[in-house]
Amino acid sequence: MMQLDNVSLNRKANLYFDGKVVSHGFTLPNGQKATLGVIFPGSFRFNVQAPELMEITAGQCRVNVGEAGWQDMAVGSAFNVPENGFFDIEVVDGTAEYQCTFG
Repeated sequence: MMQLDNVSLNRKANLYFDGKVVSHGFTLPNGQKATLGVIFPGSFRFNVQAPELMEITAGQCRVNVGEAGWQDMAVGSAFNVPENGFFDIEVVDGTAEYQCTFG
């Protein structure tokens, strides 16, 4: 799905890792929190508190959730991160875009 209707958008960008990961938060009509973002080349670790569903919406990347091992991800791929977990994500060429849904 490329368009999200009836959302409440936070215009302030979230910048991580010196601007190599950028996202914008929004709230879905059902009250669920989410972000849309872009990841520039590099390797990054994210520690999470609440469970997350990460969906790759453009580009390619590799992810390692916890210590599960690296997996290649492309458009349409998704992965879950458990509560109080972490994941590593790596983009080699271009950018990867994502939607992260919390809870």
